[in-house]
Amino acid sequence: QVQLVESGGGLVQAGGSLRLSCAASGRSLSNYAMGWFRQAPGKEREFVAAISRGGAITYSADSVKGRVTMSRDNAKTTVSLQMNSLKPEDTAVYYCAASSIFAPRGFVYEYDNWGQGTQVTVSS
Repeated sequence: QVQLVESGGGLVQAGGSLRLSCAASGRSLSNYAMGWFRQAPGKEREFVAAISRGGAITYSADSVKGRVTMSRDNAKTTVSLQMNSLKPEDTAVYYCAASSIFAPRGFVYEYDNWGQGTQVTVSS
């Protein structure tokens, strides 16, 4: 079991940027693929971006493609999500998650460790 804690959320105007961070404790992240998900009020949790165990492969949802960059530092047991050109529809609680599956495809059920989430609000 790995404990995950997100930070970096907040209120930003449309077009602005935020950098979310996820810190792990209890276990190294090097054996986990990592992902970011988000959940807006009244909607299901949806995939945002993911990164492979070694960090060589990243992929993101079409809704954020070109606007987000995910990175990881296994030595520091952290992952980050840089979000640019934010839109009001990006408003949601953002969750960091760890998957013991070698190559998860972005489904919620593939991730077995979750943080508590951090709120991102984008004003128009």
